[in-house]
Amino acid sequence: MHAKIRIPSSGHNSPSPPQSPLSRSPRLRRKQGRFTPSGQPGARTFAQRVAWLILSVLLRRQGVFLFAPLLYISGMLFYMGTVSFDVVPVIPHRAAPGSVYRSNQIYEKLKAEIQSDNSSADAISTIWKHSYKGGEWKSCISTSSEDLPESNGYIYIEANGGLNQQRGSICNAVAVAGYLNATLVIPHFHFHSIWRDPSKFGEIFDQDYFIKTLGNDVRIVDTIPEYIMERFDFNMSNVFNFRIKAWSSIQYYKDNVLPKLLEEKIIRISPFANRLSFDAPPAVQRLRCLANYQALRFSPPILSMAETLVARMRERSLSNGGKYISVHLRFEEDMVAFSCCVYDGGESEKRDMDAARERGWKGKFTKPGRVISPGAIRLNGKCPLTPLEVGLMLRGMGFDKNTAIYLASGKIYDSERYMAPLLEMFPLLQTKEMLASAEELDSFQNFSSRMAAIDYTVCLHSEVFVTTQGGNFPHFLLGHRRFLYGGHSRTIKPDKRKLAVIFDNANIGYAIVIAWFSSGSDISGILECRVHLICSWFVSSTIVAWV
Repeated sequence: MHAKIRIPSSGHNSPSPPQSPLSRSPRLRRKQGRFTPSGQPGARTFAQRVAWLILSVLLRRQGVFLFAPLLYISGMLFYMGTVSFDVVPVIPHRAAPGSVYRSNQIYEKLKAEIQSDNSSADAISTIWKHSYKGGEWKSCISTSSEDLPESNGYIYIEANGGLNQQRGSICNAVAVAGYLNATLVIPHFHFHSIWRDPSKFGEIFDQDYFIKTLGNDVRIVDTIPEYIMERFDFNMSNVFNFRIKAWSSIQYYKDNVLPKLLEEKIIRISPFANRLSFDAPPAVQRLRCLANYQALRFSPPILSMAETLVARMRERSLSNGGKYISVHLRFEEDMVAFSCCVYDGGESEKRDMDAARERGWKGKFTKPGRVISPGAIRLNGKCPLTPLEVGLMLRGMGFDKNTAIYLASGKIYDSERYMAPLLEMFPLLQTKEMLASAEELDSFQNFSSRMAAIDYTVCLHSEVFVTTQGGNFPHFLLGHRRFLYGGHSRTIKPDKRKLAVIFDNANIGYAIVIAWFSSGSDISGILECRVHLICSWFVSSTIVAWV
């Protein structure tokens, strides 16, 4: 029998003869390789013969490979010695679009067209053209009519930061005290090295009105009873201080703070900025809203001065029916320094910013290994807008030179140079220093929080509010204006990432600027519409325009 195989045969039963030993010889194979299939010798070029010769030598003398690195290095050195590096072409570095400040160059190019623009179609008369569909607006504030139960103890908080950071701390303190059924002591304000304002609570806010408005919801006192302070030698630093993490939940206060409060009858929380999460139950949010929108009223001197400036702004905007727009501009020296952005001031600007950073944040920006990339910061939309950029944006949106503008700001860095273009575009622009005399502002002049409170009030009553940098000031205003006008207020907040690219375009024309900015609520993607709920005690940062 024969074994069954899977591969079919070619039809011949005889096995193939074994290969001749001569056919396996390398020498014979080399000789056979010299002929083509037709039997004719294969023609070789000179290069092929040389390559074959070298390969044969290397295969027979493998030791030559040891000298290959030396031969390569020698060849490279020989080649480099024959090249003049003075003539090697240098590829110039091209900055990414939007990473360099060129707005001043854009303005110089468009200046003549802007000044000659006599268009009568002013955007302030059509700001309600692009309405939003936000549904019915309902206030989340309601006061309690029930008697308060016996207090669980006293809470003393120390608020740090500027005016609106302190405002946030006050609202949080009211919410925590009400939730824990505690008595709130009028908050103490820290003296900050940046704001440098020693004002007390009653010098900024109407203290009696604050206590009265919250009377049915939270107990508030000005001083702690002597019988309690006697236990601590009348020294507040001896009172137990809770170190609470930022954005802690209200449940944390119930689980950890309340037991200690019941034990000690008084606790201190310092610092207290941002120590309560935004995400809280409706009962807690109600107390925040009640404190922020109704109980916190500025002191009579501040309120009187601010209302006077509001009346003067309306007088200066009679051509627009008494409507004016307000702009919150953050281009103070400390703000520019902290941003680490580069503008067009050259070496002088660099020296000023380095000195300001060292004064305000000693060593923070010069730590070993810290890398600061101004171009990346600008591309990311983190650079404060200059007065010039604000002016270009507003003119592009359709606000003409007859628009009355109130500028809320601290001392502008290099103001003479940076403010000149904005005043050229909007000659009716006013600041509190321009609207009021030095004598009228004398009692507020050296107190940054009181000056900020005046700005806050004038912006609160404007027809349109423009925010340029974010922060606590515009966030509170967004919500407060919503509450005050039943959901009907307008706020402009540009997308600075896209603005950076637009203002870096050397080929831009004035007609293109207008087309970009005047297309309504979308504004070609530069501005977007978002709706903010009144029930949010503190309106978080989003990109908004015509909100």
